Amino acid sequence: MAQHFLLSSAARTLSLVKVMRMSDDQAFEAFKAIRWSDNGGEPYCHKCGCAEVYTYKARKLWKCKGCEAQFSVTSGTIFASRKLSLRDLLAAIAIFTNGAKGYSALQLSRDLDVQYKTAFVMAHKLREAMGAASDRSKLDGEVEVDGAYFGGYVKPANEKENRRDRRKTANQSGKRQVVVIMRERDGRAMPFVTKSEAQGVALVAANVDQGATVHADEASHWDNLSARFMTKRINHSEAYSLDGACTNQAESYFSRLRRAETGTHHHIAGKYLSAYANEMAWRENFRRVSNGEQFMMIVGAAAAHPVSRQWKGYWQRTN
Repeated sequence: MAQHFLLSSAARTLSLVKVMRMSDDQAFEAFKAIRWSDNGGEPYCHKCGCAEVYTYKARKLWKCKGCEAQFSVTSGTIFASRKLSLRDLLAAIAIFTNGAKGYSALQLSRDLDVQYKTAFVMAHKLREAMGAASDRSKLDGEVEVDGAYFGGYVKPANEKENRRDRRKTANQSGKRQVVVIMRERDGRAMPFVTKSEAQGVALVAANVDQGATVHADEASHWDNLSARFMTKRINHSEAYSLDGACTNQAESYFSRLRRAETGTHHHIAGKYLSAYANEMAWRENFRRVSNGEQFMMIVGAAAAHPVSRQWKGYWQRTN
C-alpha cells in the first residue's frame, strides 16, 4: 500500500531547527529575498515602486531616490513597526505552519517566550495575509456546498429535567453563526460566515460558475439552487454518498474547522470566526503541499500584504 503523502519525507521540507539557528543577518537576507523575489531579491520602494535606492551602511535601511522615503525590509508590510527580530518572526511562521488544525496563541506565546497579546495579534496577522492571498475567483466543475454552526456554546444544565435542545434558536446564546462552505471536488474551498445557512444560497449564486454542478444535502433552502445550476442532492438520513451525489469534501473542511475550534482554540469569538474559517480553507487547499512550500507561501503572503488596518495597534485601542 502506498504511503500517505503527509507521512512521507516529501511532506517534510521545513526544519524549525535551521530557522532557529539563523543569525540575524541570515534571517534578514532570507526575508529580503522572499519579499522582493519578483526583483531578484533586490529592494525597491514600496511607496512609488522605484528600484533605484540608496543603502545605509550603519543600519539595514534604504532610501528611495525617487520619493526620498526611507524604508526597511518590513516597511509597508503586515509586520511594519515590528518589535520582534526577523528570526523570531520566521520561527513563529514556521511553528504556525506546522499546525495542521491551527495553532493556539497561548502555545505560540510559550514557544517564543512572548506575551499572549503579541502571539494573538501575530497569528491573526498571518490569518489576514493568508486570507488575502487566497484565490477568490468563481468555483467551477463539481462543487459541494454545505453549512455548519460554530460558536455560541451554551453550557447544559446539571439536572436532566432542566436541559434544553441547544440546536433550537430559542435555547441559543445568539452568538452562533453559520460557516457556509463551497468546495470544488479535489479543488479550492471558499468559506463565508452568515447568520443562517439559507443565506448561503445567494452566496453560491455569486461565487459559483453557472456551468458548475452543485452538490447539496436535503435542506429545503438549497432547492432554490436548481433554478440556476445543475444540482445533485444527497439525503444524509439514507446515505452519505449515493449515485455520485455527496458533500463529503465539504464535511472534511468542517471536520478540520471543528477540531480547530474544540481541540486547539477551545473558543472562537464571533467577530474572528471568518479569520479562522479562511485559515482552515487555506490549510485544506494546500494540504498536499510540503510544509516548506507552505512556509514560503505564508512568508510571501505576509511580505506582500500591506499594513493591517484591523491589527495595527490592536491592544492600544480604547474603543
